Amino acid sequence: MKRYIPTMYRKSIFDISYSKLKKRGIKCLIFDLDNTLALIDEKKCPEKTKQLCERLKKEFQVVIISNNTKKRLLPYLEELQVDGVSMAMKPGIRGLKKIQKKYRLHKEEMVMIGDQLMTDIVSGNRFQIMTILVDPLGKKDLKITGINRFFENRVLKKLSQLKILERGTYYE
Repeated sequence: MKRYIPTMYRKSIFDISYSKLKKRGIKCLIFDLDNTLALIDEKKCPEKTKQLCERLKKEFQVVIISNNTKKRLLPYLEELQVDGVSMAMKPGIRGLKKIQKKYRLHKEEMVMIGDQLMTDIVSGNRFQIMTILVDPLGKKDLKITGINRFFENRVLKKLSQLKILERGTYYE
């Protein structure tokens, strides 16, 4: 069960204390795309997300990692002027290794931020970096994500019974 437990749980990317992350020595923010930065059917980056990324780029390396295709990811990378990894195969750690190597980072300087326990949080925990779970922006998911959500709900139920993690009970 330990692999499913995020370091931090916040409502959204807008509720994260980035100044606290900076104080902890974080240099690279690795964001999931779908339902973390944008709804799955949005073709352009939401203005509020764009403004946040502009602010964050002044203090952090900002990278987007996605299991989705390069075609899906590219408009966001271009619009936000950030780097990214498509077809990351999370919960695998290949994409995180690629980011670490490219930017010559230590694991304690990286954080994985995403809306799914089964992919985002498990990959970050497997790679032994800080993880932040956020609530999904929308209810609509890709078909494959629906399978993940089924298993995620079972894990969340167990974690809730153990009083470890409960949807809507946020912590830093």
